[in-house]
Amino acid sequence: MGSDEKTATLDESGILRPSEGSAWLIDGKRASENVLASISEETRKLAAQGVKPGLAVILVGEDPASQVYVKSKSRTALACGFHSVQHDLPAHAGEDDILALIAKLNADPAIHGILLQLPLPNGRDATRIIESIDPAKDVDGLHPLNAGLLAIGDLERALVPCTPAGCVHLLDRTAAVLGREVAGAHAVVVGRSNLVGKPIVQLLLARNATVTIAHSKSRDLPGIVGSADILVAAVGRPQMIQGEWIKPGAIVLDVGINRIPAEGTTETGEPKTRLVGDVARQAALSKAAAITPVPGGVGPMTIAMLMANTLRAAKMRVGL
Repeated sequence: MGSDEKTATLDESGILRPSEGSAWLIDGKRASENVLASISEETRKLAAQGVKPGLAVILVGEDPASQVYVKSKSRTALACGFHSVQHDLPAHAGEDDILALIAKLNADPAIHGILLQLPLPNGRDATRIIESIDPAKDVDGLHPLNAGLLAIGDLERALVPCTPAGCVHLLDRTAAVLGREVAGAHAVVVGRSNLVGKPIVQLLLARNATVTIAHSKSRDLPGIVGSADILVAAVGRPQMIQGEWIKPGAIVLDVGINRIPAEGTTETGEPKTRLVGDVARQAALSKAAAITPVPGGVGPMTIAMLMANTLRAAKMRVGL
């Protein structure tokens, strides 16, 4: 395929766009819009059958960042045609108050998905509270039952954490456009968190990739990274992975969202900051075949996959 034909194919996909280097940028915003459009259409069809997906979001306390995230999730749910409710509890709410609310939502047939916004205020046992959520309504995919189903490869029943699900959605489509096979490829995941690293490993294994999981204490991390056909960076350290480490032609999914100082000050005199990923992007653009930008890559997919999980939970609840 010539370069013009390749560019036309990429443009039609709507997923990849040019960068200032040789790598393509994986457009998570465009991909998320496509996912949400599909969810809205399926929701309209379900509504005609008397089924309306319901999402309940619980926010404890007044953390500004959490408030922004919760409003965005609730707004997106409404845009998809869901029944959307938000429960705001004060920071002093005790565990018993939170557990009582979750018990009520577990029993509510109009609610198919329950999301507990994390982190919780200090002194709250997040594990205990998450485990009280009905696993069939655990649209964050954090309940031990869903983690266990994912670990044994039962993707028919598992609700998968939203960020890993978004990552593999982008990977599947990027690989298809580039003419790559995920099956048999060597995937390296840098990061071993329960929220991102471990679930992504399971999802890659389900696609028959050969997977290595590495972390900040791995010996010869540059060498491990350099062997990856597919690299997932989810270690939570700004620009820790150097672009020079990356194997030429690799597909890179940068999950990191880190705020670092930038030049200058704001109008109020505060020091400016900027968002960067876990990969030193500028150098990576000359090595990778495709890479997710930060921001605008994996981030937008997280809310889209939350909506996808809620829709799926609603369908599973009524046997569809």
